[in-house]
Amino acid sequence: MTAQSDTTDDIDSPGDESIEAPDVLVLRRGTHGMPVDEYVDRLRERLPDRDVRLAETPSEERELAVRAPVVTGMEIDDDLLDHATDLDLFACAYAGTGHLPMDALEDRGVAVTNASGVHGPNIGEHVVGNLLVFARRLHEGWRRQRNREWRHFRAHELQDSTVTVVGLGAIGQAVVERLQGFGVDTVGVRYTPEKGGPTDDVVGFEGPEFEDALARTDYLVLACPLTETTRGLIGESELKTLSPEAVLVNVARGPVVDTDALVWALRSHDLRGAALDVTDPEPLPEDHPLWNLENCLITPHCSGHTPEYYSRLADVVAENVRRLDDGEELANRVA
Repeated sequence: MTAQSDTTDDIDSPGDESIEAPDVLVLRRGTHGMPVDEYVDRLRERLPDRDVRLAETPSEERELAVRAPVVTGMEIDDDLLDHATDLDLFACAYAGTGHLPMDALEDRGVAVTNASGVHGPNIGEHVVGNLLVFARRLHEGWRRQRNREWRHFRAHELQDSTVTVVGLGAIGQAVVERLQGFGVDTVGVRYTPEKGGPTDDVVGFEGPEFEDALARTDYLVLACPLTETTRGLIGESELKTLSPEAVLVNVARGPVVDTDALVWALRSHDLRGAALDVTDPEPLPEDHPLWNLENCLITPHCSGHTPEYYSRLADVVAENVRRLDDGEELANRVA
């Protein structure tokens, strides 16, 4: 790639004699209600000698992508990919990449990176906040306040409980880090338990060890990607294995949990409560029974929101621009 002040290749495009190819092209779609212009600003701060450009329309995306070596955004479709003939890296602005045309990207030899780690602090705080809400029954306090009821209620303590975190990626690790000092025992669940982790114990996704972990869990945190292994991971059998006093917190993906089984467990008090930032289906229909359960807290898939989102993402992408130039291994590479 060339410095912004250096000469750049020109590309032919309908309606223009020539268009300079940017070093980094940012696609127009933002996330979490934050203008994508902020992402462009953060990248320019970190790459002052590079031409970082925002495509504001579909036509601009197609025109500017023609010889851009790096494209970054929430998604890229086959049509835009067909225009990006010189693309070396697509830097996905999401942690998940299941929505991308991965086969097409691989066929074209395009490296793909994700935003893993960007969400660690904020989702970690979201999880711990929900654990404390259920431990101290703050949701019951809010309910009584709305009804203007001055009646005492019993609460619990987080201390001396067992918190099982399914998924020990950046988010799972952030949850465990933030639980230090609360006096809890932690169990981590990962594909390769022999690698260990930051938790007191580590088990795999299947077998007696996983079942035993569920049986001694007070708070079950789901922070794993949606895969063939994790789809439907928590169903009727697993919910029955949990203690009726257990609480489930899902910041992973809705289909990791069998929704019908969860509704049954909450209604029958076979589960003390659930905090859901993700649901299946999503968005949750207005007439869905989960809305009316007092032991279920729902947030609209917003645990990923943080004012630092674009700054953290720009750190990853800017570093990978340098690594790409130097022929080094890319951070957060998924393909």
